[in-house]
Amino acid sequence: MTSAPLEAVAAPERRRRLRPSGGQDKVFRIVLRCAGAAVLVLMAMVGAFLFSKAINALRLAGWSFLTTEEWEPDSGHFGIAAVLTGTILIATVAISIAVPLATGMALYVSEYAPQRLCRWLINMIDLMAAVPSVVYGLWGFAFLQGHVIGLARWLSTYLAWFPLFKVTGSDPRDPLATETVYTSSTFIAGMVVAMMVAPVICSIMREAFSQAPIGEREGAYALGATRWGMIRSVVLPFGKGGMIGGTMLGLGRALGETIAVYLIISPVFVIQPHILQNGANSVSALIALRYGESGPVALSALMAAGVALFLMTLVVNFAAGSIVARSRSGAESEA
Repeated sequence: MTSAPLEAVAAPERRRRLRPSGGQDKVFRIVLRCAGAAVLVLMAMVGAFLFSKAINALRLAGWSFLTTEEWEPDSGHFGIAAVLTGTILIATVAISIAVPLATGMALYVSEYAPQRLCRWLINMIDLMAAVPSVVYGLWGFAFLQGHVIGLARWLSTYLAWFPLFKVTGSDPRDPLATETVYTSSTFIAGMVVAMMVAPVICSIMREAFSQAPIGEREGAYALGATRWGMIRSVVLPFGKGGMIGGTMLGLGRALGETIAVYLIISPVFVIQPHILQNGANSVSALIALRYGESGPVALSALMAAGVALFLMTLVVNFAAGSIVARSRSGAESEA
């Protein structure tokens, strides 16, 4: 009769003895807070440095810095309208290609691949993410570009009614028309960047898909669902937050990609909305192209372009982090 109350009293004592000491917890919290604060301080220092170097150019250009297409800092006529548009177009092409590819890879690895093959594929995907961007750029310039011209020509032949796929100054149906109009384009640069960001997006999606609850998976099968039915009703809804977060993190990298884009594009300083046509530009490629030959005013202008890119990527990455943090590694399943 008295043993149960004694055990009830002893249980809290055992739990108190098993808990870590308060000093260790406090040290661990302090270390984590210092690490988080250091990241924020470094980010603020980078932003403050860029803004301090860009302030002279921003004062000189004013609000026209956002609307001017030309880049002539020495004459006081410069802006990022063209390069910012090119940056967004290249990133859009990259994400449009990378997201379906990454989603398919992630679903195959997490749901269909045999266990032995699954480990090998995960290692290969991680290895792709570790390849330097200059290697992707050289591959795109020397190999991919020559093999994509036919696809670009086909798209311009049958989809020219859509403004993005229109190519001016060339008839795609003319067999004697030059093919150089399709080289060094936004489309080719976007494809190379897509190969670079797809492994990052795939890794995040794969982790989200693999954490879908076993009970809900088995419940879907018990109700008669096929494997694809289970994926559609359980895995995809559960991994929705990871899919969105991974896509936006990939977008953040695509916006800032430099060397691969620099090696492929033919820089132009006009708004070029035709993604299949020769000529493109981006903020990061502009900085890489002009940094070595810039005087004080031009260097300040490049820093101002860097500020714009810094703010844009910062917004994208913060939005991605917010989406991932608010999801329980995904959304509620519908099973």
